Order: sequence, then C-alpha cells, then structure tokens
Amino acid sequence: MKWGVVTFPGSLDDRDAAWALGLLGQEVVQLWHKDRGLKGVDCVVLPGGFSYGDYLRCGAMARFAPVMESVARFAHEGGLVLGICNGFQILCEARLLPGALTRNAGLAFVCEPVWVRVDNPACRLTRLTTAGQLLRLPIKHGEGRYVAPAEQLREMKQRGQVVLRYAAGDGQLTSAANPNGSIDWIAGVANETFNVFGLMPHPEHAVEEALGGRDGATLLRSLATS
Repeated sequence: MKWGVVTFPGSLDDRDAAWALGLLGQEVVQLWHKDRGLKGVDCVVLPGGFSYGDYLRCGAMARFAPVMESVARFAHEGGLVLGICNGFQILCEARLLPGALTRNAGLAFVCEPVWVRVDNPACRLTRLTTAGQLLRLPIKHGEGRYVAPAEQLREMKQRGQVVLRYAAGDGQLTSAANPNGSIDWIAGVANETFNVFGLMPHPEHAVEEALGGRDGATLLRSLATS
C-alpha cells in the first residue's frame, strides 16, 4: 500500500509516521503542504505537530493549504485519510470530520500513555481489533477535547462513527480515564462513509516494544490491509 505523509510548516511527527509505516513494510512518499497532487497514494496521513504554529486555532490555517484541496477531493472520492492529533484537528477544521477539538478541560498540555477502547471494530481503522479491546497509546496535546452538538453526536453513535474512546485499564469509562475532558470520552472518530479517520492518540509512536508497545501498529496495519 502506498501512503502519503503530508508535511506542513510546524509538523513534527511526519518523519515518525513515515518511519513507523516503513517499519511495517509500507511504501511511503512525502507530500508537501504546497503540493497540488497526491502522487498516486492509497492513503493520506496528516501527522501531528503544530501546523503553522497553531495560530488562530489548531489546524485552522493548515485547512487552507494547497494540498488540502487534493486531500478533500481524494476523501470525497472515497480515498483513505488518517489524521493524527494535529491532523485530526485539521480534518475537523476542513469539515472532513464532524465535531471540533478544543482546549483540554484542565487548560494544560498533556503528555502521557493512555488506554483507548475500541467501540467499532468493523471499520478500516480497527478491522484487526475486537469490540471492547483496549489499546495503549501515547497522547501529547493541549487542544484535544473533542466536542460536537448533542444531535450530531447521537447520529454519530448510531452510525458507529465513534471508533475509539478513552477508558481505564479495565475498560470502564471513568472521569480519571478522560485526559482532556472529551465529550463521551471520544478519542477517535470516522466520517459517515468510513474512509476518513481522526484520533488524538499517536499510533506511530507505539509500533515497537522498545517504545512502550505495539498497539499502534495494530491500527496502522488495519488500514494497510483495507
């Protein structure tokens, strides 16, 4: 599978994403924020970081980068798109995913490993998992609190668009297990056609035991076998 990893000014996890995918035997090409094409990739990754310095709002300026015109067209045509952390924020700003990411409930940057629970194992991002499976992944963000209007959230849940939730080590949804105050403990979502995904945790930082575990590889492999 051929993956394109986009670099915006301020991206800092683009090389990490490319390295992780290469470790999993995937073909990776670099995409630049000024590119007008996607080089024939099968999946686009919008990586973590601080695109354009996070001025205005996280992802608000990256949403207007030239490459995003191609990403939006690719997504509307059914192409796979994965947004990680800042990439998730960009996809929400571009209206390719529902909801928004706002300041963490504690107004502090969080950087720690968390448990996430698979709530929908039937989509491309989680096809190698089972319902209720717990994954250990790292987070590092200051604006990761997911919010959405009540009616929109209700419809998302009915369609299975809530893919991952923060949880305790036993799978329970406790207040202590929600690191940023996200509504309904949401850590990752999909669009209505399940070809665009966004999550705040970083799967690319969890692909080797030496880095704390390989649960992130499970998600990346799920997409790679789509």
